[in-house]
Amino acid sequence: MESSHPVILLGFMASLIASLGTTLGAAGILFVRRLTHRSQDMLLASAAGVMLAAAIFSLLIPGIEQAQSVGYSLSESSTIVVAGMLLGAIMLALIHHFTPHENFLKAGEDWEVRRASGISLFVIAITLHNFPEGMAVGVGFAEGNLGNGIPLALGIFIQNIPEGLAIAVSIFSIGYRKRTAFLVAVLTGLVEPMGGLFGAALVSVAVPLLPWILGGAAGAMLFIISNEIIPETHKDGHENAATFSLMAGFGLMVIIDSLIV
Repeated sequence: MESSHPVILLGFMASLIASLGTTLGAAGILFVRRLTHRSQDMLLASAAGVMLAAAIFSLLIPGIEQAQSVGYSLSESSTIVVAGMLLGAIMLALIHHFTPHENFLKAGEDWEVRRASGISLFVIAITLHNFPEGMAVGVGFAEGNLGNGIPLALGIFIQNIPEGLAIAVSIFSIGYRKRTAFLVAVLTGLVEPMGGLFGAALVSVAVPLLPWILGGAAGAMLFIISNEIIPETHKDGHENAATFSLMAGFGLMVIIDSLIV
């Protein structure tokens, strides 16, 4: 049992280092000047594009691969991850429905309040997505496969850079100070080592759960992107700019993912 301790520590430290990519990306907000509504919509849409790609390449596809690695067929693995995705979306929809601000929105609260509520859920979804990423790193090291664990941790570190900036920009766009936006982004990244510790210490439990959790995190993000972020970035007359910004964010993550595979 004692020999497992270094492996657990290694998985935790690797996921902690991977989470520092979020901090590095969030630091970019310190160089952003005051944003116009058009700039806000474009940056928020690009953040949605980053997270859309992350949902696919960092969560759904790895979830299917993880399920296959424990013996499920491709169709079974896909079904498990899609079921997890739907459960994640339902969970976020329920959170959205029962949070206190909902009554204000139905009463016709202004654009800024609605935007803030959507972004708060966006941050929740991103935070949820960091936990299974950390779990994946922890599981990789706990299974003793350093050849898989190290590239995975490095890949997540690189992917976390634009994600950290996306979170900070989202917070800044609703009127918070740059320092606050930076700190919130950093805090969301700290969920990752918690997932890494769980994955490394409880690998026998984490491996069966990982496809479900990866799918659930993807579903949560897809719900927020479609239900909140896209409508908000399209309602102020900046539809084309927001659309191409989303595509730019998505394309950036596709390129990053292709370089680190």
